[in-house]
Amino acid sequence: MKTLKVTLKRSIIGRPEKHRRIIKALGLRKINHTVTHNDTAVIRGMIHKTSHMIEVSEGGEE
Repeated sequence: MKTLKVTLKRSIIGRPEKHRRIIKALGLRKINHTVTHNDTAVIRGMIHKTSHMIEVSEGGEE
């Protein structure tokens, strides 16, 4: 299954509570913190909602 590397690039300060919860659910804590997730529809939806705050790159196959 493909993986995605998700990195928090902008602060969650001043953002709506829904966006803060999504960032927390993705496992991101600080700016420039990177996590790896499987490429699923749920993760893609979370990425789409917070795309202005994060950076995504493909991690390859696992």
